[in-house]
Amino acid sequence: MKNGFEDLQVWKCAHKLTLEIYNLTKDFPKEENYRLTSQICRAASSVPTNIVEGRGRYHKKEFKQFLYIARGSLEETKYHLILAKDLGYLSLDKYNELMKLSIKTGKMLNGLINSI
Repeated sequence: MKNGFEDLQVWKCAHKLTLEIYNLTKDFPKEENYRLTSQICRAASSVPTNIVEGRGRYHKKEFKQFLYIARGSLEETKYHLILAKDLGYLSLDKYNELMKLSIKTGKMLNGLINSI
């Protein structure tokens, strides 16, 4: 039985981004485990997590606030992607692919925020 958030396209997109980032960071250098790897995984997973938590609230104002938090976490994730690329941990092609997915997620978040 679904809780409601699984039907949200924005959650699906954010979840996909999170899975991609978790898979990507498996190849990061081990010395990054408690630095960039941890930071990017926490930022990325915060996006769908805040969508879920907001969806679980019963007031639109609270839901919207959690969507704003998700949007902030998405921006943090984008920065970590730039950092990973600039440190040479991420190819330009993979960076572009993940940024495209990040931008799509952001547009969906903005659309949902504006519809509430």
